Amino acid sequence: MPEPRSGSRPTLEAVAALAGVSRATVSRVVNGGDGVRPHLADRVQTAIQELGYIPNHAARTLVTRRTGAVAVIIPEPEARIFSDPFFSRQIRGISKELTSHDTQLVLLLVEDRCDYDRIERYLAGGHVDGALAFSLHTDDPLPAIAARMGMPMVYGGRPGWTPGPGEDDRVTYVDADNRGGARDAVRHLLAQGRQRIAHICGPLDQTSAADRLSGYHDVLPAAGRELVAVGDFTAAGGAHAMAELLDRDPSIDAVFAGNDLMATGALRVLRERGRSVPGEVAVVGFDDAEPLAESADPPLTTVRQDIEGMGRMMARLLMERLADGREGRTVPGPVITETALVQRASG
Repeated sequence: MPEPRSGSRPTLEAVAALAGVSRATVSRVVNGGDGVRPHLADRVQTAIQELGYIPNHAARTLVTRRTGAVAVIIPEPEARIFSDPFFSRQIRGISKELTSHDTQLVLLLVEDRCDYDRIERYLAGGHVDGALAFSLHTDDPLPAIAARMGMPMVYGGRPGWTPGPGEDDRVTYVDADNRGGARDAVRHLLAQGRQRIAHICGPLDQTSAADRLSGYHDVLPAAGRELVAVGDFTAAGGAHAMAELLDRDPSIDAVFAGNDLMATGALRVLRERGRSVPGEVAVVGFDDAEPLAESADPPLTTVRQDIEGMGRMMARLLMERLADGREGRTVPGPVITETALVQRASG
C-alpha cells in the first residue's frame, strides 16, 4: 500500500494506486463527473479519506470551469452593514445555503461609486461563479455590469432599474411582500382606534421603502404629506424623521416606521418629548430584527419578514442556475415571501 512521503501532500496518482483505478477515474470522481461505476467511486472515496487527499483547487477549476465561490455584493456603507441586524441575518442565511453546497462566500462591500470599478475587475477576473446582491438603489450600476459580462446574478429585493438597450429584462430576485406587510401594519393601528397615523419611510430610491409607502397609502389614501417623513433606515434617521413629524403635527397618535431601526429612533424621540408609548403614540416597525425588536423599550410591534430564509432562497436559486445551465434560457423567479404582524407592547 503506497504511503505519502512524510510532510508531502497526497497526489491524485497516490489515490489512484491505492484505489486500484486509473488517474482519470479518480479525476472524474473528484470533479463530480459521470460515468464512474458506484463500486469504483466508493473505492476512490475510501482512498481519498485514508490518504487525506485534498483536491488542488486551481487544477479543479481548469477541469470544471467553476471556482466554487460566490460573491455577495452590498452597496451600502460599511458602518450601516455592521450596525443593522438585517444585513447579518441575510448574510447568515446565504452562508448556510452556500455551505451546504460546499461553496465559498466572498463578501464585496461598496462604500462609494468608485468601488464599482474594483467590483467589475474582480467579477471579470473569473474569481467567482456568480453573485448575489441586495440593498440596491435604483441608479445602481451593478445590474448593467453583470449584464455586460454575463454574470449569473440573483438579487435581494424587487428590481428598481430599467434594463438598458440589449440587456435582458429577466431578473431573478427574492423579496418580501413589503406592500402587503405595510397594509397589515396600518390596519392594525386603525383597529386600535388610532386616527393620526404617520409613516417614516426609508430612502425612496429603494423599492422596499417605496413599496411600504405604497402599502401605507393603500389603507390611508387621504393621508397628507405632513404625515410622511423620509428616513434612511437607520436609528438616527428615524429619530430625525420622528422629530420632524411631531413638529408638523403634535396630534399624531401612531407611527408606522419602515424598519425596526427607524422605529427605535422614533421611540427615543417620543420619550424625549414626554409622549407615552403606546398610550399616546403607538409605534409599529418592519423586519422583526432580533434581538432589536424584543429589546426595544417598549418591545416593538413589527412586521416580520423571513430575512434569513430570503438569504437562503437567494443562494439556492443561484446554485440551481449554476448547476443546471439555465443561463441564456429559463430564468427562475421572482420569489415573494409572506410577512406577518408580530404584536408586542409598542402598539
